[in-house]
Amino acid sequence: MNASTATKREFGQNDLENRHEAALAVKRQALALGADAVAIGSIDRWKGAPTQMDPRQIMPECKSVIGMVFRVMRGSLRGIEEGTYFSNYSAMGYGGLTYLYIPMTVINLSKFIEDRGYEAIPYGHQSDWRAIDGDGFLGKGSRPVAPGRAAPDVMVHLRIAAYLCGLGEIGYSKMFLSPQFGPRNRVGIVLTDVDLEEDPIYDGPQLCNKCMACVKACPGGCIPADKTVKVNLAEKEVEWSDIDMDGCNLTFRGGRKSEVEVPPEKQYIDEGADTVPGSWSPFNHKPRNLYNTGQAVCGARGCTRACMISLENRGVLQNKFKDKFRRRKQWSVDWNEAPQYPADAIFRKSPEGLDAD
Repeated sequence: MNASTATKREFGQNDLENRHEAALAVKRQALALGADAVAIGSIDRWKGAPTQMDPRQIMPECKSVIGMVFRVMRGSLRGIEEGTYFSNYSAMGYGGLTYLYIPMTVINLSKFIEDRGYEAIPYGHQSDWRAIDGDGFLGKGSRPVAPGRAAPDVMVHLRIAAYLCGLGEIGYSKMFLSPQFGPRNRVGIVLTDVDLEEDPIYDGPQLCNKCMACVKACPGGCIPADKTVKVNLAEKEVEWSDIDMDGCNLTFRGGRKSEVEVPPEKQYIDEGADTVPGSWSPFNHKPRNLYNTGQAVCGARGCTRACMISLENRGVLQNKFKDKFRRRKQWSVDWNEAPQYPADAIFRKSPEGLDAD
């Protein structure tokens, strides 16, 4: 008897038919597999969703969406806060969650459901083939295979999914805020044809109070204070800032537009015209990607770090710490000054470049 057969015989294929008990079983399994929080939304809450973001376009018989929160470690932001260790957030707090940890959890939770005779779709952040761009506009890369169907690939909006499952709020910066971790989250979901008991939309202590810390701290000024987007989610009006996505894409990677022409060999981003490092990047050229998109040089300075600091100061988050996060003056790089190196650093010139012993 293999492990899969043993699982099926032990639990049977009818133990998910009771909506309440099935929801409890799925939640227990999700937490055991590594999710930090889990909640369930009925597919009815996606009524009116744009075709290219509608889970029912992927699974027409979908009855439930299982939403899971995965924390970004506060410690993964420490090196960027100190200005000395940037890759950990991109690797562990970003790419590692997106491309390793979340997929393993949603895959194994889907196995748990499929071993009981129901279908489940493991869904993480992998939307590289999506038909719409970052602003939600349909491109020309694909076409619907039949009338009434979306163009491939559909992209379920994960922050909206987390909201509709009852896991928390969407903040002014458009970041998803959980009562446990504030903006320190990544989200994974599972679509299933199991009819699970749904959780209520989050109605706990207010998380986003529009303090505008995110607006003030975003180094690229990408979060306007006077321009918003309003959507109706499960008959509730939800509003967030109309983010400058192009500006965010450059700021996120540590760059800014130069007011003067920049020689090709001095471009901060190879594919960007006239880009230079911002004061929030200590790199003279954007570091290579970690995983597929892990290059978060700005360390989410406004939308995550400033927001988190504000929420922690208000005492509303469940994940509490003995010491405050910001303990020293925030650093800034003046690219007009000569670089400063540690006095005890010993450098040697190697064929690979400048290395430290």
